[in-house]
Formats: sequence, C-alpha cells, structure tokens
Amino acid sequence: MTSNEKGGFENVGLLDVVSKQMTWVTDTQWEASGADFTPDGKRLTYVINQDGRATAYLYDIAAKTSQKLAFPEGITSPGGNPSAFSPRGDKLLVNHQDAQHPADLWVYDMASAKPQQLTFSAIASLNPQALPTSEVVHYKSFDGQIISALFWMPYNLQRDGSNPAVVLPHGGPTGQTVDSFNSIAAALASRGYICIAPNVRGSTGYGLEFQKANFKDLGGGDLQDEVYATKFLIDTGYVDAKKIGITGGSYGGYMTLMAVGKTPDIWAAGVELFGIVDWYTMLQHEDAFLQEYEKSLLGDPEKDRTVYENASPIKYLRNAKAPLLVLQGENDIRVPKEEAEQVVQIYKSIGKPVDAKYYPQEGHGFAKRENQVDSLKRAIAWFDKYLKGGSEARTGE
Repeated sequence: MTSNEKGGFENVGLLDVVSKQMTWVTDTQWEASGADFTPDGKRLTYVINQDGRATAYLYDIAAKTSQKLAFPEGITSPGGNPSAFSPRGDKLLVNHQDAQHPADLWVYDMASAKPQQLTFSAIASLNPQALPTSEVVHYKSFDGQIISALFWMPYNLQRDGSNPAVVLPHGGPTGQTVDSFNSIAAALASRGYICIAPNVRGSTGYGLEFQKANFKDLGGGDLQDEVYATKFLIDTGYVDAKKIGITGGSYGGYMTLMAVGKTPDIWAAGVELFGIVDWYTMLQHEDAFLQEYEKSLLGDPEKDRTVYENASPIKYLRNAKAPLLVLQGENDIRVPKEEAEQVVQIYKSIGKPVDAKYYPQEGHGFAKRENQVDSLKRAIAWFDKYLKGGSEARTGE
C-alpha cells in the first residue's frame, strides 16, 4: 500500500493484515507508488517519481533489497492488466517514454535484467536523436523557495542573449510536469525555442506541504514561480528578455491568462488553451466534484469572495500587452466556450492582437488527432510571428 504518513511524502509499505503492522519498502522524500506482486508473492514492483522522473524498481520481500530496472531516464512504470508479470513471473511488461521517445511497451527479462522493446510508436519522419533532450533544473523563486523544472535546450544556439524561449505551465494545479514525451516542448525546442516547464508551488510530487503552498493564493506565489523561471532563462545567457512566451492548457491556460494580465511586462506572446477566466462564475456551472475541488483550493465562495476575485484573470486582463492566441473546445463542460469568448472580447476592447480557434465537438482538451496537430501548428505560428518576428510584431504595434 501507499501512504503519506512519513512526513507528508508518499511511500510504499507492506501491511500485515493480521498484526496490522507496516513494513516500509521505501523511505523517500519523493513520491513512491506500489505496483504488482510476482505470481509467487516473493517480489513486488514499485515506482519512485524523483523530480519528475519515474524509475521502476523490483523489491525482494525476504531479502529486503531493491533492484532498479535498467531503463534510461524518463518515465518508466510496470503496466498490464490484471498484472504486469507473466504467469511464470519471468517477464515483466513495462511502459517507458522520455523526451525523445513517445510511450512504448517493453518486456523486461527477470533473469538477464535486460529490457527488449515490444512496440515502436510512430513519430512520422522524426529521428528521435534530432530532438533535444530534457534536463531537470532548479532555481530560487521570489521567497527563496527552490523550484524544480524540466528544461529543453535546442542544439547549436549562440550564447548571445538573442534566442526566444517559452514557459510551459502545467495543468492542475495539483499536477506535475514529468519527463515524458512532451509534444509542445519537442515541437518548439526543435525549432529553436528554449523551453522550461516549472513545477510551481501547488504541484504534486514534492510532498503535501508543497502541494498545499498555494492554498487561497492561486495566481500569487505560483505565478511568481513562473515569472522567476524567466529570470533563470535570461541568466543562462542564451535568452532575449523581450522574446519570452507562455502557453498551457486548463490550469496552464489559467496561468497563461494570469501571467499576461497580472505581469504584463514579462511576456512577448501567449497561447492559452481552455483556461479559467473567472473562478466565481466557473463555480456556478461546474459539476459537484469540481465545485468541491475548487473550494479546496480557494475556500468558501462567500466568506472568501475576495480570494476568488483576486485569483481570477478577468480582474487583470485589461492590463495585458502580449498578443494572445485562444484555443478552445466548443463542448468544454469544465471551462465553457463563453469563458474564452470573454477573453477575446476584453483583448479586442483594449486593442491588443488576439486570435481564437474554437474546435467543434471537442471538450476540455482535444481528442481528435487532426485538432491536436492543428492547435500545435497554430501555437508555433503564433510564437514564430511574435517571438521570432521583428520588434514591431512583438510589441503588437
């Protein structure tokens, strides 16, 4: 079983159902999760998410020893139903992906401790080796809090402070950017954009205290964590401070809207996908489960009405300067189309460059492959225009 009773960090333990005694398999300040037992019950698998990279282990119950499965860094986890193990327990089915390779299935031989790739996901004519690898980086935010981020550096850039960059806030907020195959990061980085995806306060994967650090402060400290990612980018010596964009979906879309409205001088362009515009009005239209989730982040909607107002992009959007592209599903029941239309109307009223694409029969996220490709192409074209174009294009003049 998995429990966070060890200091608020998820750890794996074996519970004796008779004695009710727990024997801990892991003791980590990262995030561990249990998976499967071998058919004979002598070994089990578990996964540790360390700084957004998931590593799978095989644990010998009698010897109390762990063996790391031999895979490259990325996201590695046993997968299978009803079990990842073969009936004899000599093989293990494993999912693996990383920044250069989409998710594929592998078979791990228990005797030789060697993996063999089973499936080969199609990535058109792309050579994985031509895609930039990811790195885990860390930087200090406004209050000294250390923020972890995934970072993609294109090949062969000049370190002359002239390059464009894009910040990629994740959804949630109780979520995490992990070291998976990230299509937007791969597309941008392969076209010369330096990309960074911060795991800001409120993210999972860093303990319960960090996860709760944005309670009643959405768009506050977590937004500053995104802003300080731009300082990190500039400090590398590669990035032009006037060529930084931001894009994300859902809470990442919300963060994009908060960024361009609340910190308008930082950003040269934004692309937001199905982001929250007004927390209070959203509360009136979402289902009961999401209502309770929202209240767990922002408090009581009546007693804490000011918290809801201060956390809503609609309060700040008239201050925006960055050109904005809005991408939205027409049938989104979480963030309705009307929210996106408000953003477009506000942008038009202040005379700033804005464009929108509403996808028919799409909800909160784009399920159709052609729409996924189209939205990606539109985002790249937007950043090419405003981050790689001349100063006139970047300022929207």
